[in-house]
Amino acid sequence: MAQVNPYLTFNGNCEAAFNFYKSVFGNEFADINYFKDMPPVEGKTMPAEEGGRIMHVVLPISKETNLFGSDTGGEWASNYKEGNNITISLNAESEEEATKLFDGLSAGGRVTMPLEKTFWGAYFGMFTDKFGINWMVNFDYPKN
Repeated sequence: MAQVNPYLTFNGNCEAAFNFYKSVFGNEFADINYFKDMPPVEGKTMPAEEGGRIMHVVLPISKETNLFGSDTGGEWASNYKEGNNITISLNAESEEEATKLFDGLSAGGRVTMPLEKTFWGAYFGMFTDKFGINWMVNFDYPKN
């Protein structure tokens, strides 16, 4: 069964927020990546000021729960509003489960990123369901 984690979105202060959460929970980041670490996308140029923003950070809260976060930027920034900056992130156990969850929950909603293989080694997609709730569905491929 899929693991459920809260995913928080910030507008440039994700690193400060997660350093604060880290000090409270007493755990170290399991992963932290910046937008500048992304491979270049043909036809798109990232503004230098966005490179230092957090693309994805993981803070373990318990054995079963992680707090995920990122900074918004570029085309995503227009959707950011304080108060709507949380997403439900589902970590599936297989591609098949990810597809089933994505297709089922996104029915009647708005897909913001189709479910696809990513450069970070996952099968990942995002959408807003027909009730206005933001979701991410992820399956991490085994690391070799």
